[in-house]
Amino acid sequence: MFFASDNSGPVHPKIMQRVMEANSGYAMPYGNDDIMDEVRSGIRETFEAPDAAVYLVATGTAANALALACYTQPWQTIFCAQHSHIEEDECNAPEFYAGGAKLTLVPTDDKMTPEGLSNAIARRAGRNVHIAQAGPVSITQTTEFGGVHTLEELRALTAVAKAADLPVHLDGARFANALVKLGCTPAEMTWKSGVDVVSFGGTKNGCMGVEAVIFFDPQKAWEFELRRKRGAHLFSKHRYLSAQMAAYLEDSLWQDMARSANSVCARLAKGLTTAGAELINTPDANIIFTRFPRAVHQKLHADGAKYYVLDGDYTSGPADEMLGARLVCDWSMTDELVDQFLSHF
Repeated sequence: MFFASDNSGPVHPKIMQRVMEANSGYAMPYGNDDIMDEVRSGIRETFEAPDAAVYLVATGTAANALALACYTQPWQTIFCAQHSHIEEDECNAPEFYAGGAKLTLVPTDDKMTPEGLSNAIARRAGRNVHIAQAGPVSITQTTEFGGVHTLEELRALTAVAKAADLPVHLDGARFANALVKLGCTPAEMTWKSGVDVVSFGGTKNGCMGVEAVIFFDPQKAWEFELRRKRGAHLFSKHRYLSAQMAAYLEDSLWQDMARSANSVCARLAKGLTTAGAELINTPDANIIFTRFPRAVHQKLHADGAKYYVLDGDYTSGPADEMLGARLVCDWSMTDELVDQFLSHF
């Protein structure tokens, strides 16, 4: 009953097997391995983008920060949602790799809105030399609060960005969970909706540690290669990154895992509602924010089901006081474990 995060779960056996298969003999380093050729072709086919530039890194922070740096000058600002991952969980890495560019937070409870983005950009429209200049827009899909932008919502945001001549980055750490929720194609959720570069997440969806950065306009390819090397994120034994991503793409394993995570999350959400818990968000994908009594938290912790994000002190206070929790389901979570968790209510 481990709901702390989807990056806490195990690696899918098919991915581990492909890594083991890659661990034989010799391979060219630094992304020149044969498996990377397979990955590059696979991603281009998956995203219907034959000219896309495709690169791998080991962490989501590296993917986001290096991708954004390619579109950001040091005197610019990156527009992002108030609770985006690049704001709350990346220790100023985007600012660092972009040479000191800042973040401009678009106020929102969850998903960024076109109105909020438009207002934030307008405040930079004067191009006054004394203020940060308008830079790229970064959209998180799935959001940090488990929301999924519809295609219409994505296109409305990118339309605002394009009207201001700003590039668009998609933080897709949970890209797969959003995609299977929408039932669309990867192309529809990215370049067909106006996205210029995407961080295509694998780590939170059953990989050991790999993320793809996909530039739909290869004009930025060489700059990314230089930034990745200079930023110490070019793996020497790159074939182990390639092997993960190759297995991830094969037979749409990445979608199957996301579909499983979303399914058990929906089961958990339904069970929590039936048990009288309060759902703070409507879980579009695999993340639930909820509140339930301290007494239930105490029962869960006593039974070892304590691996989830808890807001408050569960050890003392009124038994009926509602305490918040974040529950995240990964590909390996089962209906049986969900039901076991719910049995404490």
